Amino acid sequence: MAGAIPDLEVLERFETGKGAASQARRAGLVPGIVFGGDTDPLSINIPFNLLLKRLKAGRFKSTLFNLKVDGRDDVRVICRDVQRDVVKDLPTHVDFMRLRRSTKVNLFIPVEFENDKDSPGIRRGGVLTIVRPEIELLVTAGDIPEKITVDLSGLDIGDVVTISSLNIPSGAKPIIDRDFVIANISAPSALRSEDEKIEDDAEGEAVKEDDTES
Repeated sequence: MAGAIPDLEVLERFETGKGAASQARRAGLVPGIVFGGDTDPLSINIPFNLLLKRLKAGRFKSTLFNLKVDGRDDVRVICRDVQRDVVKDLPTHVDFMRLRRSTKVNLFIPVEFENDKDSPGIRRGGVLTIVRPEIELLVTAGDIPEKITVDLSGLDIGDVVTISSLNIPSGAKPIIDRDFVIANISAPSALRSEDEKIEDDAEGEAVKEDDTES
C-alpha cells in the first residue's frame, strides 16, 4: 500500500444551490461534491489557494487523496472533474469520487533505483539516465504499490531498462500498451568523445588510403 497518500482538508458545505456556491467563491472557496460509495453525496468547500496549488503541481486527477472533513471519518477519494471559468480558466467547482477497496484507478507510481554500486556500467563511469521517474498504472484502490523498484545489478553501459523487465505488482497494469523505456545507462562524455575521436581517425585513414590508391 502506498505510504504517502496526501491529505486534502476541506470544509463541509451545508447550504447548496447557485446562491450558496457564489457566496462560497466570494469567500475564497471553491464548492465541490464527494459522491460514490454506500453513502449520500457530500457537499464541500475547498480553499481556493489550496486547490490552485494542487492543480499547478500537476496530475491532480490521477492523485489519490485522503479527504479530511471535520466531524467525519477520513475517506480516500480521487478527482473526477474540475470545472473552470471559461474566461479566467480558474476552478469553479470540483467533483471527487469515494473509492472502495476494489475500485480500479489510474495513478502515477514513483520508480526507485537500487544497487547502483553493483552495476558494472555505473562503476565504469556510466551515466544513469532516468526517462520515467513515475509510471502510470491501473491499480486497485485497496492494493496500491508504494513504488516500483528497478534493480541496477549487472547492468552495463548501453543497457536499457524497459517496463517489461520490471516486476509490476499483481493486480496492477501499465496504462501504455507497449514496452516503453524506463531508464538507460549511457557512456560518460569523456568515453564518448574518445570513441568519436577513434572513429574520426579511422575515417581519416580510410580517406588517405583511397587517395593513395587513386
